[in-house]
Amino acid sequence: MRFGKGKFFQLVFGSSGRNNEASFEFAVNLQSNFNIIHFHGCFIIFRPFFFVDAAFFGNYAVPQFFRNMRNERREQFQHIERKQVFGVTFEQGRNELKIDNDMLTNIVTDNKEIPEDKKTDLVISLITLKYTQSNSVCYVKDGQAIGIGAGQQSRIHCTRLAGNKADIWWLRQHPKVLGLQFIDNIRRPDRDNAIDVYISDEHDDVLAEGVWQNTFKVKPEVLTEAEKKEWLAKNTGVCLGSDAFFPFGDNIERAKKSGVAYIAEPGGSIRDDHVIMTCNKYNMAMAFTGIRLFHH
Repeated sequence: MRFGKGKFFQLVFGSSGRNNEASFEFAVNLQSNFNIIHFHGCFIIFRPFFFVDAAFFGNYAVPQFFRNMRNERREQFQHIERKQVFGVTFEQGRNELKIDNDMLTNIVTDNKEIPEDKKTDLVISLITLKYTQSNSVCYVKDGQAIGIGAGQQSRIHCTRLAGNKADIWWLRQHPKVLGLQFIDNIRRPDRDNAIDVYISDEHDDVLAEGVWQNTFKVKPEVLTEAEKKEWLAKNTGVCLGSDAFFPFGDNIERAKKSGVAYIAEPGGSIRDDHVIMTCNKYNMAMAFTGIRLFHH
């Protein structure tokens, strides 16, 4: 699109909540307030606090762009978070904690061996928890989060919720699931939902006569409880992170059922000895990070 001299174009100032029209001459005069650079055939406008949504200079389109606040204002605001509750504003420093392997040096269990790849998985779990609604735990395997239990009032509820998700993730890789023959052109959400129901106790909802034909080319065999139990037992070497301490050993018992062998949690419970004892029972390695990662 071409806008010649004297023509109008629109600058959409997202932060101000209003649209303004400006002439080409007026826009050129804005150079004292806007930083305009030429890059690969395009003029790009930089302006603190504003979005430039769809502006044109001659033959050049200006893409939507948002510039970070100027240094002095960025320094003022970026380290502070605010939340308003019933008209009262709470203010605190932003969580800028660096999470790395240094947080995993205090291994409190009899088993002191955490391989490097498992340390990476534990770091991934802790980074995930840093940005997840508390209370929360995170199961990780082979570099990916496979189960997150967040926003619960009880730590064991977090562990169960995330563990159930981790179990589903593993069951979806069962040979019977991978061998399901879906009808042509099935939508991805329908396929994914069918798999979730197929591996659950409600499998008849997709396997009943007159129903399975809507999803599968061939009626699948039921994935039995014995087959699921046998397959879940093959899931090992899973890592588990928690944003706060485990208050009881029941969390460890539940985590073991989903293949957890390595744990990172802050420590600090009056029952730490019981949690450590439960880990030792299963030869798990657990590191106390000393840092809670609450996010509310």
